[in-house]
Amino acid sequence: MDKRARARILAGMTHDADILIVGGGLNGPVLALALAQSGLRVTIIDALPRDTREDPEFDGRAYALALASTRVLDALGLWNRLAAQAQPILQIKASDGRAGEGAAPFFLHFDHAEIEEGPMGHMLEDRFLRRALLAAMDGAGGITQISGSRVMAQDVQPGSVSVTLEGGRALRARLLVGCDGRESRTAARAGIRRTGHDYGQTALVCAVAHDKPHQGCAHQFFMPAGPLAILPLPGNRSSIVWSEATATAAAIHAMDDAGYLDALRPRFGTFLGEISLAGRRYAYPLKLTIANSFIAPRLALVGDAAHGMHPIAGQGFNFGLRDVAALAEVLVEAQRRGEDIASSLVLARYQQWRRFDTMMMAIGTDTVNRLFSNDSALLRGVRDLGMGIVSGIPALRRRFIREAAGLTGDLPRLLRGLPI
Repeated sequence: MDKRARARILAGMTHDADILIVGGGLNGPVLALALAQSGLRVTIIDALPRDTREDPEFDGRAYALALASTRVLDALGLWNRLAAQAQPILQIKASDGRAGEGAAPFFLHFDHAEIEEGPMGHMLEDRFLRRALLAAMDGAGGITQISGSRVMAQDVQPGSVSVTLEGGRALRARLLVGCDGRESRTAARAGIRRTGHDYGQTALVCAVAHDKPHQGCAHQFFMPAGPLAILPLPGNRSSIVWSEATATAAAIHAMDDAGYLDALRPRFGTFLGEISLAGRRYAYPLKLTIANSFIAPRLALVGDAAHGMHPIAGQGFNFGLRDVAALAEVLVEAQRRGEDIASSLVLARYQQWRRFDTMMMAIGTDTVNRLFSNDSALLRGVRDLGMGIVSGIPALRRRFIREAAGLTGDLPRLLRGLPI
């Protein structure tokens, strides 16, 4: 079918939106804003009620936003609402060791002063980011929000895709985007299978208050059972992502707050003084899960719906924003050229842009976790020597800093802080 015939078919259809987005957590709203600012009509559907998503109380969750990710938010007009509530990441220290024994003598140390662009990233609490996204969508033209309603079915027809919500309401669009997490029903309904494996680990997530200032330093402490990340928040607080063997994590998570802190203290150490819980506690089973395809007829997957990785590098949300930036650029450019934005050729550009990068990060995080989550004396010596070498070579250290900041690779315009 030639472009003129396709255009006649599309012109004769009635669409509720150009794009339907399933999932209103984080990636979905950012994508909606990027597309709407470029003139596309978007409907975003989320199963959670609106008041749950905009809860102002701190629940302990926070995100490590790479510098490139803050550029996305800035390009969309969001960062000016969030910067005052974010904590710059000025240093990163990664070390090997065992609970109660302190760090190994060789470790990685990255300082933001070694790159010209500024802090490597920022820590931002979930509550601030979600509320800013909701407010931005409220004030944006071209975005329709549906909260507290699940998608029960989806169907592809020539020139369009439709979804049916619980209660029977049907919506039609040119393209459907799944932003509905690692257990994406949008992907499953499209027949997309997943590849991966269970790590046998669970991430315990919380926030703590502590006596001493953190100086904007993020710590990654590798222990035999799994890594412990201590990430700076505004004030004398830090976000904790603590990986343990599944059975051990379940026992710790079942403890009361006092018992939980008693289990954390020997792993955390005393370098920040006494600690106390600040917010709720969470437990997330860890799996590597990659969608076998990021696209299907009139469908694209973004964020955790496309890929779920080990949190060892803190890149989960950052890679979701890379998906958002790439997909938005592909769709907007296709629209400007008069193409069908959901054609297989257009969606293939998105998959080609994102799949290789995602696979390399997934392999990298998987390899690092396997290398460090053990108590082998031989491997410990090799990895400690490796960290010492990287830390001691300025050019190599700078390369790792730029990688952590999200400044390497084929970056979409939004990741460079530019409008589409």
